[in-house]
Formats: sequence, C-alpha cells, structure tokens
Amino acid sequence: MSISSYSYKYGHGSKEFSLDSDRVLKEVTVAKMPLLEDVKAAILDALYHPIGSAPINELVQPGQKIAFICNDPTRVANSFVFMPILVNEMNKLGIKDEDMHIVFALGTHRNMTHEEMVEAVGAEVAGRLQMYNSDAKVSEDFEYFGETSRGTPVWLNKHICHVDHVIMTGTIVHHYFSGYGGGRKAILPGVAAMETVRVNHSFMLDPNAGLGKTTGNPVYEDQMEGVALFAKNHSVFLFNAILNAQHEFLKIFAGDYIKAHQEACKFVDQVYGVEIPQAADLVIASCGGYPKDINVYQLQKTMDNAWCAVREGGVVIIIGECEEGSGSKVLEETCKRLGTADAIKAELEKHFEIGANKAYAVTRLTKKAKFILVSSLDPELAHNLLFEAVPTVEEALAEAEKTIGKDYNIILMPEGSLTVPLLPA
Repeated sequence: MSISSYSYKYGHGSKEFSLDSDRVLKEVTVAKMPLLEDVKAAILDALYHPIGSAPINELVQPGQKIAFICNDPTRVANSFVFMPILVNEMNKLGIKDEDMHIVFALGTHRNMTHEEMVEAVGAEVAGRLQMYNSDAKVSEDFEYFGETSRGTPVWLNKHICHVDHVIMTGTIVHHYFSGYGGGRKAILPGVAAMETVRVNHSFMLDPNAGLGKTTGNPVYEDQMEGVALFAKNHSVFLFNAILNAQHEFLKIFAGDYIKAHQEACKFVDQVYGVEIPQAADLVIASCGGYPKDINVYQLQKTMDNAWCAVREGGVVIIIGECEEGSGSKVLEETCKRLGTADAIKAELEKHFEIGANKAYAVTRLTKKAKFILVSSLDPELAHNLLFEAVPTVEEALAEAEKTIGKDYNIILMPEGSLTVPLLPA
C-alpha cells in the first residue's frame, strides 16, 4: 500500500484527503499545453489575422457602434484581461467609449450586481463603458428575429440589435448537451429571451444531444440557425479564448463565428479530452472550486464529465461547495415532487421548463452510478436531488464502500469541470 495525499479545489479553498495510490488507475488532468507568452500580442494577432473573416481594422470604421457580449460569473473567462485590450484597440480604430457597451450573457441565470460586473471586466473598462444584464424574464428588452425550422422563436436582447458590430467574447469548454460552449452560445442562449431558451433547450431530451457533438445535435443546430437569423443582417465577430485549469491562456481564436469556433473546438478536444484505461469503480472529481461549484446548477457539468469515467453501479464523489445551494428553486421542486429521472423526463416531454431540465440533467446520471457530494449543501436537499451530501472526503469514501466494497479502483479528476474522460475505441 502506498498512501498519497491530495488537495482538490473546493469553493474558495480546498479539501485534503489521502488514498492508496496503488488503487488509482489514472489522474485525469488537462493536457499540458504551452502558455501564451504574450497574451496581449496573441489577442491583437487574433484580431488582425482572424479565421474566416476580414481583419478587425477592415471591419470596424470610425464612428461606428459596438456591443461586446461577456460571460456571467458562472463561467471563467478572464474578461478582465482581454476587455481592456479590446476596448483600447477599438479606440485606436476610431470608436469612442460612448459608442461601445457591454451586455452580459446571463442566459437564464440571475442578474449580476454592479460589483460583479466590475470584477468581470475590470474597473477600467467598467468605468468607461455602459454595462447591461440580459435578463431573460424582461420581455420588453427583446426583439424578434423569426423562428427556426424546429420552432424556436428567436428573441434577442435589444442592446445587441442597434449597433454596427457585435463582438462575442468568452471561453470554450465541452457542454453536456449542446456539444461545446463559446461561439454562438454568447447570443443563444446568452442574450436570448426565456421562451427562446426554453424551446431550444427542450431538444436536450433528444438522444443526439450530447457532449462534444455538433453534427446532428438538435440543440447545437437550432442555436446556429437562430443566431444565423440575427447574423444575416448584423456584423458578428467571435473572440474566444481557451484556458487551462489554472485559468491561464492557451490560445485565442477570433473571426467568423462559425469557422473560428469550429477550429477552436478541435483544440478544445486536444486540451480537455483525456483517454482512460477503463471505467472505474470509484471516481473522485473536483469541480475546480469557485465559481464552478457555486451551486448544483453549475456542479452538474462536473457530474456529467465524471459520469463518463465510472462503471455501471459504481460511485462518483464530487467535491463542490455549492455556497448558493441548488441555484434553482424549480430544480429543487421538480426533484422533490417527481422523485425519479424517468418521471421528470416524462413531464418535460409534455411541457419543457427551464430549471426542471436541470433536474433531469442531474437525476439521469444517478441511473448509472451513486453520486456523493462533499459539499456544504443541506443533506435533505441533496437527498431530494437523488444524491447524498457529506462534509468530508473521508465520510464520502466510507459511504462509497457500502456500495462498491473495500476492493476498488479509482479515477481521479482534480479538474472535473474541464476534463472529459474518453474510453479506448
């Protein structure tokens, strides 16, 4: 027996634990890629040598108006690094501060406070540009662009509708039902109205909607079609970064929102996709700390990644604080009232509701394995969500042994919200 100590991120701190390292099949981590030595130079190079687009100085003309779309706090983007560079470069191209503004892509998440906005883009930019929350529930804030072939009504925030250029910013990781984040998601669902998001996300029930999949994925294809309705009469420019688990810049992709995103997704697969020798009896995964584990709504993405690495009937231990609880009262109520993944899915098929979809996303995973959270989450709430919550990894391990016994193998995922375990072909 060889005992090793581990420290995994948890909220704003960490959780320490020890294991017999002889049991560990693999510690799944983000691929070691070279960091950008000069982030500013890389940003400018991406702007002036974009993918599938004219360079930024040929697109942007003096006196025009620009809307930037930026991530909300649930997604690490390092906007405070690149936004000052982007804004200053627009100034050099003849765009005044008063002709630029920022729209935060909240999707259906809660509104950001002013302090959170300042933290997101940096005090300098926040003091110079107008900033807006895209609140999906305020119907008068949205304008209509038609309907997709799947019946999604495309309502988008008015603050991106009356400018000369929309610059979509953010980062890209795998997404559990729309394939990948980034790209078109800044607009749909990012700055879309509630009904637009509700109908689009209803396609997650389709078996072709899945992690790392775009072709044939109805959620992704519907999002692309919805954004195309906007883009046919608007200039849309993509600026996406790929970060490592330490939130350091690996690469910048900019240009055409379709072509640049496609190239970026290939790189995402190289960085975050990790082959494992076999599915394990036990998977221990950290979300990566705050904000990835701010609530169950966000933690679920780590659950999905860990699910890829566990065998049928195994156990997954997720290390995630959930300082804001579940993140959705609808999620809580749906799980408590219906009690099983099958019952939740059946109701969603009759009437799809945002929040209830997350209830299905969480509970469907428990059909394959038992999930135990190392969390501050109320144990009764955790039970209603079909998993258990304990305060320490040691307690979680003791609970896991009741299911898998004492002779088990382990896969470790210290960067669980990013890494996607892949079984050999």
